[in-house]
Amino acid sequence: MTLTTTTTQTATLDTTPVWKDISDKKIKALDSSIPKQWRIPQDILPPDDQTDVTTWPESSGWFTKEELAITSLNAAELLEKLASGEYKSEDVTKAFCKRASAAHQLTNCLAETCFERALQTARQLDEHLAKTGTPVGPLHGLPISLKDNFNLEGLDSTVGFTAHVGDPAKSDSALATVLQNAGAVFYVKTNVPTAMMIAESVNNTFGRTVNPKNRSTTSGGSSGGESALIAFKGSPLGVGSDIGGSLRIPAACTGIFTIRPSAGRFPVRNCRSGMPGQEAVLSVNGPLARTLQDVELYSKAVIDSQPWLVDPKCLPIPWRPAQLPEKLKIAFMWHDGMVRPTPPVTRALLIAKKKLEAAGHTIIEWDPVDQKEGSELLQRMFTADGGQTIRKELERTDEPWRPEMEAYRVARDLSTSEMWKLQLERTAFQNRYLDRWNKAGIDAIVSATTPYSTGKHGSLRHVAYTGVFNVVDYSAVSFATSINVDKDVDKLDASYEPLSPLCKSVNEECE
Repeated sequence: MTLTTTTTQTATLDTTPVWKDISDKKIKALDSSIPKQWRIPQDILPPDDQTDVTTWPESSGWFTKEELAITSLNAAELLEKLASGEYKSEDVTKAFCKRASAAHQLTNCLAETCFERALQTARQLDEHLAKTGTPVGPLHGLPISLKDNFNLEGLDSTVGFTAHVGDPAKSDSALATVLQNAGAVFYVKTNVPTAMMIAESVNNTFGRTVNPKNRSTTSGGSSGGESALIAFKGSPLGVGSDIGGSLRIPAACTGIFTIRPSAGRFPVRNCRSGMPGQEAVLSVNGPLARTLQDVELYSKAVIDSQPWLVDPKCLPIPWRPAQLPEKLKIAFMWHDGMVRPTPPVTRALLIAKKKLEAAGHTIIEWDPVDQKEGSELLQRMFTADGGQTIRKELERTDEPWRPEMEAYRVARDLSTSEMWKLQLERTAFQNRYLDRWNKAGIDAIVSATTPYSTGKHGSLRHVAYTGVFNVVDYSAVSFATSINVDKDVDKLDASYEPLSPLCKSVNEECE
C-alpha cells in the first residue's frame, strides 16, 4: 500500500498545511488498505477506556477458533507445522493479516500493508511444498513483520517524515531479500517515531502507537509499532533496528524479547535511515518475538544465509553454537548513576539476581561510573550535524518539529575537526570500557532496560540505560520477566534516596 503525492511547500486551497494534508491522505490510504472483512464491527469494538486489549481477540467472538489457534503459536511452533504441511502458509498468513489489521485499529501500529502480495507469496510457498515435499528454507511460510525503515519494493519507507510519503522503494532491502529467500512472507510494515529518534513511536505522519497491554502507555520506540503488533499477537516474529535502544526499549515496554547485535552481524544495506551519513555510532537491526527461542531461530536463519555476500558491512562469521561454562560471573548494575529504576523494575532485577545465585552463578555489583559519559557521548554524536539532516526533511513539507526532538532543533553543527575529536573520545571510551570489563573478569552485565516498566505517553524522559552499549557496540538482550506491576507491592522503599531531581520525579510519577 502506497500513496502517490507531490510534496511542495505551497499551501493547499483550504489552507491546510502541506504536511497535514499529506498525513491525512496517507492515513486514509492506510485505513482503506484493510479489507472490509478485517475491519472490526463497531458493535464489538472495545471501548476507548479499555486499556488492555491483548485478550480482546479471544473474547470478541470475531476470530474463528482456527485463527486464534494459529495466532497463539510462536514462530518455532508455526514453522514446525508449516514445514510438515499441517498448516498451509496461506491460512497462517490470512490469520495474521486479520489479527494485524485488528491490532492497527486498536493501537495504530502499522505504516504499510501488502496483504495481496503476502497471500500470493504464501500460495507459491504452499505449491512448492506440495510439489517438492521440502520447504524453501528455515522460515518457510512464516509471516514476518518489518519496521518501516526496511525497504520493500513499491512501498513507502517514511521513517515518520511526511516528505517521504509517495516515495516508494525501488528495491527490497538486503535483509528482506535474505528473509524472503529463507521463506518469509511479508505482510505489514510498522510505525516508528520521526527519524526513528524518539523513545516512543509517534510522528506527524501516522500519529502515536499505543501499548496493547495498556493503551494509556507507550509501546516504546523506535521499534514501537513492532512491539505493539507482536504483543497483540498480530505477528509471530518481527524485525526492528537499534541505534540507542530502539529494539530494547520497545521490548521492555511490552514484555517481549529482542537482541541488539553488534554491528556487522545482520545486513543493513538498502534500509532507509532517519539520519543518513551519521556513522559515528552504527545502527543495527534485530528480531523481536514473544520467546527467546524465536530470537535464536531468526538469528541462525539470517547468519546461515551468509549475509556478508549481500552486504559488505557484514562480517563473514558463521553461526556457532555457544559453549558456555556451567558457572558464570555476572555483574548487576542496579542503577545508571542518574535515575534509579522504578520499584517494579527493581523488583524484577532482585528476582533475576536470586534465580542466578540459586543456579550457582557468581554475582558482583557493577559501578555505573561510565554511564553518564557514555550517554552524553551518544547524544553529542546524534546531534553533531546541528539537526540539519532532520531539519531538511521537515522543511520539505513545512512539517513542524515534534517537541520530543528539541535537542536536535537547537543543536550546533560541529566542524570536521570537532567531529574527529569527538570520535577519538568515543574510541577512548570504548577502550576503557573493555579494559574495565576484562579486569573484572565478567561474562555479562544485567541492568534495567529503562527505569520504567513502561510509561504514560510523553513520559519517557530518561532512556540512558541502553545507549552506552551502542557506543561500545556490545550485543545486548532485552528479556521479559515473570512479574507484572503490582501497586500493592511496588512502592518506594523507606530508604529510597533520589540520585537527581529527575530521578525523584520519575519515581514519584510511578507512585
